[in-house]
Amino acid sequence: MQMSEMQLTKRRLLGGIAIAAAAAALAACNDSKDAADASSSGKTMADGTNVDTMQTAATSATEMPQSDGDVDMAEVLKPGVLPEMALGKADAPVKIVEYMSMTCPHCAHFHNTTFDAIKQKYVDSGKVQFIIREFPFDPRAAAAFMLARCSASNPEQLSTPEQYFPMVSMLFKQQQVWAAADDGRAALLQMSKLAGFTEDSFTKCLTNQKLLDEVNATRERGSKDFGVNATPTFLINGKRYSGDMPVDTLSALIDSLL
Repeated sequence: MQMSEMQLTKRRLLGGIAIAAAAAALAACNDSKDAADASSSGKTMADGTNVDTMQTAATSATEMPQSDGDVDMAEVLKPGVLPEMALGKADAPVKIVEYMSMTCPHCAHFHNTTFDAIKQKYVDSGKVQFIIREFPFDPRAAAAFMLARCSASNPEQLSTPEQYFPMVSMLFKQQQVWAAADDGRAALLQMSKLAGFTEDSFTKCLTNQKLLDEVNATRERGSKDFGVNATPTFLINGKRYSGDMPVDTLSALIDSLL
């Protein structure tokens, strides 16, 4: 799938009136679930291809990941249209910006096996600031991001990092439940209710055209300005790395920058 084909439009997620918009948005949650069915480790390309990379759990703890290229970190760290979802000190010496898709199995593997250990070891100690940015490959991933961005009690308000990160964590831990489900709407609604959504707030969140546009704009900026074409992609102190990384590999990379 080309980037232009992945553009999520009002025609796919939203209709012309509120009721039609809700129906279209929730129906779109059933689209493009193929990425969640993949089992290989590494990264998911923009066309949906799953690629094995050196940054997998089989990589030696002493082997450093290979950079895909350079990025202007000062530009990377400029906020986009959505508030940054960041953990850690703003003056931390190592900056990690992860572009991810909620239906990407490699992103789920990273967050389920690596993220918490890196947070405890480096983010909580003030050595790393970790920022998540949205890069949805399909309507279901976009819907999941929108739900993470909405306040469950008031979907017209954006969530805080304290609300966003736990929602992302829950959705990744339960990815196969909702991302591969035949009825994506019902599965996502069930997950959302665990986070405090009602069916009404769930629908209002997914019919927020402005939020959808901002999630799309975040993805487009990553692609156009920073060369992101796969998930997960990490922008770390001026270098771009694509693919899942185990704790030892990412730790070695971070240690080399301290």
